[in-house]
Amino acid sequence: MDASRTRVPRRLGPVAAWACALLLVTGCTGSGRGSDGAREGGTAQAAAPRAANDLQADYERVIKDVLPSVVQIQAGDSLGSGVVYDGKGHVVTNAHVVGDRESFRVTTASSEGAVAARLVSSYPEQDLAVIKLDRLPDGLRAARFGDSAKVAVGQIVLAMGSPLGLSSSVTQGIVSATGRTVTEGSGGGGTGATIANMVQTSAAINPGNSGGALVNLDGQVIGIPTLAATDPGMGDSAAPGIGFAIPASMVRTVAGQIVEDGRVTDSGRAALGITARTVVDDDYRPAGVAVVEVSDGGAADDAGMRPGDVVVRVGDTGITTITSLAEALASMAPGDRTKVTYTRDGDEHTAEVTLGEQ
Repeated sequence: MDASRTRVPRRLGPVAAWACALLLVTGCTGSGRGSDGAREGGTAQAAAPRAANDLQADYERVIKDVLPSVVQIQAGDSLGSGVVYDGKGHVVTNAHVVGDRESFRVTTASSEGAVAARLVSSYPEQDLAVIKLDRLPDGLRAARFGDSAKVAVGQIVLAMGSPLGLSSSVTQGIVSATGRTVTEGSGGGGTGATIANMVQTSAAINPGNSGGALVNLDGQVIGIPTLAATDPGMGDSAAPGIGFAIPASMVRTVAGQIVEDGRVTDSGRAALGITARTVVDDDYRPAGVAVVEVSDGGAADDAGMRPGDVVVRVGDTGITTITSLAEALASMAPGDRTKVTYTRDGDEHTAEVTLGEQ
C-alpha cells in the first residue's frame, strides 16, 4: 500500500472529529440562533436550484440567439462549420474547411435545404476564409463579435457547430487560457499555420466544429474554434478538453479585409523575408533554421543576411526549427526591431532587424 495514502485518513480524522464537536455545540444551544441557522440553510438550499435554473436559462437564451448565425459547410466530401459575418451573406470559416474548393453547399439552422455559396478569399496563414451565399435564406442572422481584450480565464463558453456532421450541436466549457501561440499540423487538412493569441477552451472541439462559434454568455462570438490539441503519446489522438479558437479581433481583421477588398491587404504578421528549412546537428537533432532564399528588400536582406546563414536565435528565444521561428515571429508585429543571431561559416553573428510583413 502506498504510504502517502495511509496518511490521509489519519490527517482527516481530527478535522472530522472537530467538525462533529462543533455541530454538537451548535445544536445544543436550543436558542434562536439554531432556528436562524436552519432557516439560513434552507435559504441556501433554495438558492442553489434557482442559481442552476438561471444558468440553464442563460444557456438556452444564448443558444436560441446564436444558432441562427452558425451554419454547416459542405466542401466536397468534407464538412465544417461557419459563422454568418454580415447581413449580405458573407460567412467566415477556417481556411482548412474550404481547402482548395471554390464552391460549397451551406445549411443554416432553420433551412430545410442547402444553399449554394462561393469562395471570396482564403488566407491560410491565419487559417481563415470567407465564402458568400448565393441567396439569403429565411432566419439567417449575422453574429455579434465580442471584444477579445475582455476574454478572461474562467468565463463560461459554448462551442457551436457541426461536429462529426451533427449540425447545430452545442458543447460547453470555460476559457482555459488566453494568448496561446499554436502551430497547426499540415497533414489531415490543416494549413500548417502558426497562430498567435488563440483562446484555449475546455469546450469539446471535434472534427466538423472547425469554423464554428465559441460564444460567451452575452451571446457574442469570442472566437472561431479551429483545432484540438493532440497527444503524441496516444497516437496523436485528440487530447480531451484542450481546444483552441482564433480570437474575434483577428477574425474581424481578416474577414473585414476580405469582404472589403476581396483579399487580405494588411496581415499584421511579422516576417523576416526568407525562405528557410530546419537543419539538424550531428546527432540528428534540430539545430536551427537555414536560410535558403532572401527576399529582395526584405527584413533579412536589409540586415545583410544571405543564403546559407543559420538562424539560431530571435531576441532571447532560441530557434531550432521552422515552427519555433514562426512562433517567435507570431508574438511580434511588422516594424518591430529585434536581434537575430545566426551562424555563417561556423562563426556567430548578430544583426538588428526591422521586421517586415508576411
